[in-house]
Amino acid sequence: MSGSEVVLTGLGEVTVRRAQPPEAPPRGVVVRTEAAGVAFAEVQMRRGRYPAQPAFPFVPGYDLVGEIVAAGPGSTWKTGQRVAAMPRTGAWAEHVALHDRDLVEVPDSVDAAEAVSLVLNGVTARQLLRAANVRTGHSILVHGIGGGVGALLAQLAVADGIRVIGTASGHRHADLADIGAELIDHRAQDVAAEVTELAPGGVDAVFDPLGPSSLPTSWRLLAPGGTLVSYGSSTTLHESGPWWRPYLGIARQLANWEVRRLLGRTGGRRTRLYYVRADQRSRADLSALLRMVASGRLRPLIAARMPLEEAERALDLHLSGKKTGRIVLIPGSGQAAGPKC
Repeated sequence: MSGSEVVLTGLGEVTVRRAQPPEAPPRGVVVRTEAAGVAFAEVQMRRGRYPAQPAFPFVPGYDLVGEIVAAGPGSTWKTGQRVAAMPRTGAWAEHVALHDRDLVEVPDSVDAAEAVSLVLNGVTARQLLRAANVRTGHSILVHGIGGGVGALLAQLAVADGIRVIGTASGHRHADLADIGAELIDHRAQDVAAEVTELAPGGVDAVFDPLGPSSLPTSWRLLAPGGTLVSYGSSTTLHESGPWWRPYLGIARQLANWEVRRLLGRTGGRRTRLYYVRADQRSRADLSALLRMVASGRLRPLIAARMPLEEAERALDLHLSGKKTGRIVLIPGSGQAAGPKC
């Protein structure tokens, strides 16, 4: 039986086509997708600006949750099991072939959309906090706290007893009221001035997905011994030139500060450049996050649940910044995905 898949056919070009389910690979499985995430990564891929993305045409989709419907020779998984994976591309399809080593079991009680919100965004948030090594009682600044990563990062930090200051457009503040952060409207307020007023001595970490232009201000807002973590370049999406140019600019700035730190000229402030990897540590982090959701200790914010066939509209919605949290694609009829019964 054929199913739908989304294909990026060229710059800005999105199409939906029918495709036959793949064969299960050796030591692998075929998953029927319950939910696939929409992230800024796919927005960048659409414009050909994501690091090392495949050549057009290809099926995008960084992460998914679904049920195993076929197992290949030598697989240790069984049909009927519910799993999550971070294939980086290929998840925007009704059926996806995956290797055993990439799978994490998903509890039946966890909503599919909430589960997929943890795969890329939740793992990123958890590992960002680890990279900054912020202790209980300290403070952090989260740029873009209304996004999928930012909202989870804030919740995890608050749960650890960390003070959170976050930037988000004013229309998102109501949706973020319950996550325990102090909010700044980056469109209507002077972020640097507001942070300085809230934390006169500086914050202990800044998490910056914005890109080269924001890093100097983020650096200046650090307290002595604080950490600046850069993990993206969202503000350069519409720039011309090669995709790697903004990341080279980021690397140069961070390297300059690190040299100064080694020379003892930064008051102990340091930098980190973060990029999520689908490795054993990420899978362990995902399992821990799924347990937190199952127990009610973590609540991913779902911005919208949309049919897989509306992937192009989902990308536009993500780029518009009108929604708070994660946009999720649901294959099939477009009905919201819920817990497995």
